[in-house]
Amino acid sequence: MSEQLALLPEYLTAHLQLTLIALLLSAAVALPLGIAATRVRRLEPPALAVAGVIQTVPGLALLALMVPVLAAVDLQSIGFLPAICGLTLYGVFPILRNTVTGISGVSPVYKEAARGVGMTPLQQLARVELPLAMPVLVAGLRTATVWLVGMATLSTPVGATSLGNYIFSGLQIRNYVAVIVGCVAAGGLALLLDGLVRAVEDGLARRRRRQVAAALGLAVLLYGYAGVTLVAARFDGGERPVAIGSKPFTEQYVLSAALARLVERETGRPTSLVQSLGSTVAFDALAAGEIDLLVDYTGTIWVNQMQGGDSFPGRAVLTDRIRRFLRDRHGVTLAAMLGFENTYAVAVRRRDADRLGLRTISDLAAAAPRFVFGSDYEFFARPEWPSVRDTYGLSFRELRSMDVSLMYQAVATGEVDVITAYGTDGRIDAFDLVVLDDDRGAIPPYDAVVLAGPRIARAAPDVVAAVARLEGAISADRMRTMNFAVDEAGEHPSRVGERFVRTLP
Repeated sequence: MSEQLALLPEYLTAHLQLTLIALLLSAAVALPLGIAATRVRRLEPPALAVAGVIQTVPGLALLALMVPVLAAVDLQSIGFLPAICGLTLYGVFPILRNTVTGISGVSPVYKEAARGVGMTPLQQLARVELPLAMPVLVAGLRTATVWLVGMATLSTPVGATSLGNYIFSGLQIRNYVAVIVGCVAAGGLALLLDGLVRAVEDGLARRRRRQVAAALGLAVLLYGYAGVTLVAARFDGGERPVAIGSKPFTEQYVLSAALARLVERETGRPTSLVQSLGSTVAFDALAAGEIDLLVDYTGTIWVNQMQGGDSFPGRAVLTDRIRRFLRDRHGVTLAAMLGFENTYAVAVRRRDADRLGLRTISDLAAAAPRFVFGSDYEFFARPEWPSVRDTYGLSFRELRSMDVSLMYQAVATGEVDVITAYGTDGRIDAFDLVVLDDDRGAIPPYDAVVLAGPRIARAAPDVVAAVARLEGAISADRMRTMNFAVDEAGEHPSRVGERFVRTLP
């Protein structure tokens, strides 16, 4: 618990920055647009339609879409900017809808009376329509506030620090204390901000000036704190840390922590971790120089970046092609082959393997029609799946996609019968699973490699040299032991990574 609470100031501050700035920008867009829509009626249907369509896009997808959009115009494609853009778009609809509804709902009697006493259209809006519509407007603002606090937790996969860091990493390493801390903190922040908006609304309705002033004063303080801390972090004037990215699973957390400790020890340079990035987001950020180091896998690069399809050359040829592709196309250096492979592996419960005599994927073909096959979100859309399916003639009763953190529990409890495990995952032993041999070579090699981005290779060759010391330093058994220490023994990934670095000469 103490480790989690130590991270709370950083995560909560970042979450507050995202929420408040996105709320301000959403209101700045939605309020004028809503007012304009009540004056120019032809504007109302398309404005609400576009905002509504944006609202239907799943929050994580909307944030992820900001990454290639910003990269296409040479802007920061991970971190704060894509998160703010996505959150701002997400917050427009409730404010816009309630602005239009509130103003349109003002009785024509009041509008006629305003015109009768000689008010201009602007005076009528400011003195009659907006005050009468205020409860509906504030309701929209409150809805947007709560929604944005919740959606800001999804900013982690695009590289923006938030309370989502607790939730994403906690789910992956089964640290439910971290998940609870993140959820409670997000809920508390939502209640606080909603309470401030409600206090302003109630004060205006009851003409309690002190209440309004107090609530607005606290809101100004929060905005001031968010602004000052944001500016201070962007312009601290110190040396830029070596940014080390990681994807959202245990092994990546351990290895990114190990890289950070090694770089600090060997070069004296500061480091920072950018965790729980999506696979494509992480690589694009590396190529753009927004992160500097990343552990990736040869099979992933072949499929995702090189679009190699489901025809896989031998290990040596594949590695050589990847090395040249990274260097020539993206300026990325393959700094070290870590020495182990973390490939997709088809796994079943031991009791099923013993009962049915399952030792290879070929053995699985006869039982597959009775089995439910579970995998992560990517696998069934990747070339590996048709390669495995067609090579072995597999036809399962049902295919289920789920989060990696739930997959092992699902097979253990009988929700699914077969899963795509990862070769170095400590949970294979913990859940007493049997990995079936890929006897026909349908799955490509997934050798773990450390990649160095073009910025760090130019500006800090000593970092690349330090990382190169990891060449062949980690066996599959050793990686599996480190993963097990996190997943089952409950150790923090940073401790496991640091302990590994201490063993290096």
